[in-house]
Amino acid sequence: MAESAPTYRRDRPRLPAEQRRRQIVEVTTRLIAERGFWGLSMQDVADGCGLTVPGLLHHVGSKDGLLIAVLDHRDAEDARALAEQLGVDEHDLPGDLSAGPPSGVDLRRMCSALVRRNASQPEIVRLFTVLDAESLNPGHPAHAYFVARQERVVTVLAALARDLTDRPESLARQLVAMMDGLQTQWLRAPETTDLVEEWNAAAEVLFAGLGS
Repeated sequence: MAESAPTYRRDRPRLPAEQRRRQIVEVTTRLIAERGFWGLSMQDVADGCGLTVPGLLHHVGSKDGLLIAVLDHRDAEDARALAEQLGVDEHDLPGDLSAGPPSGVDLRRMCSALVRRNASQPEIVRLFTVLDAESLNPGHPAHAYFVARQERVVTVLAALARDLTDRPESLARQLVAMMDGLQTQWLRAPETTDLVEEWNAAAEVLFAGLGS
């Protein structure tokens, strides 16, 4: 006898708006990591939150609005966690480090903090990896976000690399490519790939060549 389709309760207790939004973001994050944005169904998000689709739209406005809510939430969480790992105030990490890096933060330490942060959240890294690839299409709603995000990361790393090379932006792009490549290998084979270990081994070779 075939199993019946799962049913979802629509009579769950009402949640405060902030708590409901966090729930929506968490459910959406998981679904996009599994299916990508194009495979995301508003109905599935609504079901996962015990809402109707109109109820979901009341909180996020549209499917594009839902995606932006997820990206904004992750940016805020990552900034907080990165600052904590570096032992600095979150507000001391300006977007482009044009005013100079926080005391004690150099290029190698920043890269290590980024890798360790990502190693602690494979589902989020999978989400961003899927979206990053999808958004190569200029028509994707996150295209502009990922263009700006890449340039922001390159700018920050280049600012930290100024004393190490006469081509800091080139070095920054190579570092981003190395971290992204290692993350993809880690996501494909997490049982046999230790992201932090692999980064540390690569960093030994790279920074030794830079005299750092």
